Amino acid sequence: MKTKHTTIAVVLAAVAVLCAAFATSAVAAPSWKFEGKALEGTESETILGGAYESSMTIPGLTTKCEDFLYKLTIENHEGAGSGEVTEVPLYNCTSDNEEGEEVCAVGSIGAEELPWPAHLATVSSSPYIVIEGVDVGIVYTGEECPLGEILVPVTGSAGGIISNAEETATFNAATLSATGTSLEALSTKIEWNGVFPTEAFEWHREEAISAS
Repeated sequence: MKTKHTTIAVVLAAVAVLCAAFATSAVAAPSWKFEGKALEGTESETILGGAYESSMTIPGLTTKCEDFLYKLTIENHEGAGSGEVTEVPLYNCTSDNEEGEEVCAVGSIGAEELPWPAHLATVSSSPYIVIEGVDVGIVYTGEECPLGEILVPVTGSAGGIISNAEETATFNAATLSATGTSLEALSTKIEWNGVFPTEAFEWHREEAISAS
């Protein structure tokens, strides 16, 4: 017959097993590395991500930029990769509606409230970069444009999967969903698609960059 003390012992043992399981399953955030060596201490680096084309789709209107760049200062804090997006130049941007018609022209587009904080995360064993505080202001023009002369702010956060083999960061609906991030414009969730080849700009220029 089980005694009260035996029951308590069984419960405590089960709790210990669960705690050990959670500790084992916990995955540390990746760190920034160059040529396989992690940035250490106060060491930092500036990296550039540049997509040949990136698009943001507000319902009924897709805005594409032939040159979509971001400049990111990175470091490892207590072994976990972090950083700040300090510049987001956007050039040669156009827009079209669902029928492919260029009803709205992009009068102006630019990043607001920089810098944007960023950090690395692990999702399903893959490294991701998560950018917080995204804020891009777009003003469309055109006589028949339903959003003409209205400032359209794109805000929120965005997570992109990192490919160490290709040295790229990819942002799309799947990567935002995987990281629990989202971008909104006019109170509506929007899509962001882009593949950004990434490289070091200062001390580790031409060295292979990875997150692990």
